[in-house]
Amino acid sequence: MAEPLGAEASQRRVWGLNPNVFFLGITSFLTDISSEMIFTLLPLFLSNVLGTATTIIGLIGGLSESTDAIFRIFSGWLSDKIGKRKPLAVLGYGISTLAKPFMYLVTSWSGVLAIRFTDRLGKGIRTSPRDALLADSVSAKERGKGFGLHRAMDTSGAVLGLALAAIIVYLVQGGGLELDLKTYKWLVLLGVIPAVLALLVLIIWVREGERKRVSGYSHSIDLTGGRFSGGFDRRFKLFLLVMAVFTLGNSSDFFVILRAQNLGSPVIHVVLMLVLFNITYAAISLPAGMLSDRMGRRRVITLGWFIYALVYLGFALASSKWQVWLLFAGYGIYYGIVEGVARAFVADLVPAEKRGTAYGLYHGVVGLTLLPASLIAGWLWQVINPAAPFFLGAGLAFLAMLGMMLLIRE
Repeated sequence: MAEPLGAEASQRRVWGLNPNVFFLGITSFLTDISSEMIFTLLPLFLSNVLGTATTIIGLIGGLSESTDAIFRIFSGWLSDKIGKRKPLAVLGYGISTLAKPFMYLVTSWSGVLAIRFTDRLGKGIRTSPRDALLADSVSAKERGKGFGLHRAMDTSGAVLGLALAAIIVYLVQGGGLELDLKTYKWLVLLGVIPAVLALLVLIIWVREGERKRVSGYSHSIDLTGGRFSGGFDRRFKLFLLVMAVFTLGNSSDFFVILRAQNLGSPVIHVVLMLVLFNITYAAISLPAGMLSDRMGRRRVITLGWFIYALVYLGFALASSKWQVWLLFAGYGIYYGIVEGVARAFVADLVPAEKRGTAYGLYHGVVGLTLLPASLIAGWLWQVINPAAPFFLGAGLAFLAMLGMMLLIRE
């Protein structure tokens, strides 16, 4: 396997790592400030302001993620083919930045879907090349630390974005149970600023990584004939299968937010719960990544899924607001343990010259599975009860844990 960045040693390191890790982290930090301010309360905007049914909310959440997934597959493959990661990352961040201001004008759920589609299109284009660029920028022995640091910085941006959102909600509408239109417009107006700054950081300070190209590697993209995934380790294919099982029960986080409101939490409390979630996520990400460097990714991911299953059971059984606060903290622990470590595990399982394609497949499987997962969750919520989607998620998480331990070796 070719190792990344022959020039790494000659570059000044930041926190012991290649500066790309730091500046990609800053880019994600600023982007998350923006996204959390504008999109995290989107399910409440749809439900409270536009009066949208949960089945449609599930459709919007799932369809936007699936759009994201399709373009992650393509952009990852394309970054391998052209041997460049940064231009695609810049394009993706640029598209998302241009889409966000239009949320200020939207008046229907179909308009929300169109804007969210465009935003996630940008994310789909940027994510796989960005992750591959990050993987190209660290050695194998520091990969968990690198991805953990990136997730920690990304999530710290979410904490700040949600803290700003909480201040805006409090100043504009106080402690009301439902989100109002004036509050949401202020969130959009101020949330656009850090998105623009993120794009500037990426353009100015992030450098293209140096990678060895392996002769004879085919970049053909044939999803039906199997050539797209040809040459990948069997463990990687099994990992994608297990991820699909897990994600089928891991519907859009829209439903976690709606569940908090369903149990009587006012908007300001929901925002503060999300702050708690992201603080926990940020605090856990780096230690979890470093732990995976020492004890292996598979065990750490399995532990994270176990915590997820317990948290989803908690959301299903919760009956009061104080319980929801604890569940949001537990949800942050799951995210902190799994998100960065799973991406590092992808890099462990594939050759360096195929990382873009591999990340495209990984994000593609997760994103495409989110559409049926979110549609099922919306249907279960509306037809049975709000607890039903969480029982399903917990059960499939336990099944995925068994698959990870029995089918996949380090």
